Amino acid sequence: MKQNQKKLLIGLGVVVVLLLIFGNSMFKIVDTGERGVIFRPFGEGLDTTQVYGEGFHVFAPWNKFTVYNVKERTSEETMDVLDENGLSINVDITVRYFPTYSKLPFLHKNFGNDFKNQLVVPEVRSTVRQVMGRYTAEEIYSKQRAQVENEIIQEATDKLGENYITTKAVLIRSINLPSQIKNAIEMKLGQEQESLAYEFKLAKEQKEAERKRIEAEGEARANKIINESLTPELLKMRGIETTLKLAQSNNAKIVVIGGDDGLPLILNQ
Repeated sequence: MKQNQKKLLIGLGVVVVLLLIFGNSMFKIVDTGERGVIFRPFGEGLDTTQVYGEGFHVFAPWNKFTVYNVKERTSEETMDVLDENGLSINVDITVRYFPTYSKLPFLHKNFGNDFKNQLVVPEVRSTVRQVMGRYTAEEIYSKQRAQVENEIIQEATDKLGENYITTKAVLIRSINLPSQIKNAIEMKLGQEQESLAYEFKLAKEQKEAERKRIEAEGEARANKIINESLTPELLKMRGIETTLKLAQSNNAKIVVIGGDDGLPLILNQ
């Protein structure tokens, strides 16, 4: 009996020693905002079919388990690019991204945990250079800035997406030009605004002049029609009608028949 107890204690001791030696390799906890991938050297190698989520996991001690932080992260880059004409432009770029959960084994296989420096930064820099190289400094700085940003976002998203990165945003924080170029562009933009304001004012005045001309022509046509319709006979008839209406009013007056042109005269008492 004592011999069995001794063997049991020895066995437990061996288990404890093995746990102490291999515990870190056998038991893994995946925390919030993390995912894990496993490599089995005595099996199929990297398991590309399963991504391990949050929680407690147990593995054979010879398997290699790698944990990735998959929370959204931000990378800020300052770089010099050349515009369409070869002018140097300094830009500040911000990228928000995170590893695509379901493709994490492939990201691990191709780039490893240093995927930011191996993938994200080079691809974003390359995209910014390519897109801005299609535009002039003036277009990038003012007229086409929104279009440039949209193209960078779209192309960077596509390239990173092909390599298992989900892009949340690509932002151009600032665009810095040489002072002479910047001043020249701002002066030109100011002149263009003044020209547009003058053209607007001129167009407004032309419309007002056209309105007055149309109004005057309308009044002239109306007067012509009225003048052509006012015959002597019509005027006499209207005068008689008006005289009769006045005669029928309660005001005191004297009506004399036979004034100028045969029209009645009205004299107040």
